[in-house]
Amino acid sequence: MKQIHFVSADEAVKAVKSHDHIHLSSVASVPHVLIEALVRRADAGEIKDLHFHHFHTEGPAPYSDPKYSGIFFDQGFFLGPNVRANVNAGYADYLPVHLGESQKLYRSGALHPDVAMVQVSYPDGNGMVSLGTSVDCSLAAIEMADTVIAVMNRNVPFAYGDLVSIEDIDIFVEADTPLVTAAFAEPTPTERLIGKNCAALVPDGACIQMGIGALPNALAAELADHKNLGVHTEMFADGILRLIRKGVVNGECKAIDKGQVVASFLLGSNDVYNFIDHNPAVIMKDIKYTNDPWVISRNPNMMAINSATEVDLTGQISADSIGTRIFSGTGGQLDFVKGATMAEGGKSVTAFASRTNKGKNKIVPMLNPGAGVVTPRADAHWIVTEYGAVDLYGRSLQERAKLLISIAHPDDREMLDRAAFERFGPHYHNFSI
Repeated sequence: MKQIHFVSADEAVKAVKSHDHIHLSSVASVPHVLIEALVRRADAGEIKDLHFHHFHTEGPAPYSDPKYSGIFFDQGFFLGPNVRANVNAGYADYLPVHLGESQKLYRSGALHPDVAMVQVSYPDGNGMVSLGTSVDCSLAAIEMADTVIAVMNRNVPFAYGDLVSIEDIDIFVEADTPLVTAAFAEPTPTERLIGKNCAALVPDGACIQMGIGALPNALAAELADHKNLGVHTEMFADGILRLIRKGVVNGECKAIDKGQVVASFLLGSNDVYNFIDHNPAVIMKDIKYTNDPWVISRNPNMMAINSATEVDLTGQISADSIGTRIFSGTGGQLDFVKGATMAEGGKSVTAFASRTNKGKNKIVPMLNPGAGVVTPRADAHWIVTEYGAVDLYGRSLQERAKLLISIAHPDDREMLDRAAFERFGPHYHNFSI
């Protein structure tokens, strides 16, 4: 077995050269000690024109800071709040990609990672380490990078699933910095109503995919009386953990990975991170597997539950942007929409509050100019707000408009109805659904 020799973070990042493309492990497991060391090299004038690639990251993000313009340039696959303002100001950038295909960027050679910077657990007896809470596309980056730098961290859980051999790591750094955590988001009354409307669509024995935040937590709470649920998702957090501990989630009805929770990355409390450590009931997999629509579709009654920034009257779903302003990213939404609708008994659900926190309607006559369509209207199925749930599948444009208006905020319905009449003409009001 390869002998592990640790070096300091400052020594490790000497392997980085100007003009390199750098992959970062993401979300809760960002290798901040390596980033801090790169910042010191940047401040010393030793490097320039470094390109960073990653899923959304938590914690400080100096790689997007205007201070380092010309030295660092961030090109993430999904935006978090720590880089959003700088991306929309042009100091950093967004690289559109379905998360399931992010690994393909590396494996196909479309994007070459000169250096992969990741965090890993300590090795098992076979010399294998775990990427812990953030497998995502890091496995592909490790396979394809010229140089792999790994921070071996006792706080990284040893999660089963896709592991990495220490033979594939070139440089080792030791650091015990805590993983970033996210507090449980308590749902609002509106979110609880949305959760209730979503839960009514979920049969016992279903396999579910959902994200994190107050709305997924509200849904999880409403699923507390369900039975024999499974989980196949790109990420999960404390809401799902509560269902596992109640016995609601046991995976008994899954057709693949029976009895196991499948995910690719996590963001939650330390309780979640501790739960996956050496736990064979959870497998953390390459995003190629978790987000493959064909794999997703193999579980019957697959429920894909996602959100939106806006939905227009024809069912076009925007989820990555607000007008021209990039908010997050394409993510895995369409991966799971396709997989769920291909599954026997599966459903794709898009759930959101009818209005923003500032009172702006989210069911709109037309998407804001510049908004990205993440889920095309031909792929839009169930749409859920606090006012109900409607299924757009098999419905014409005019029928969709009537259905969507029925679950819009009551104060917006007259405006939306007028917009539909102007769009579809005088026959719009001459039929019922």
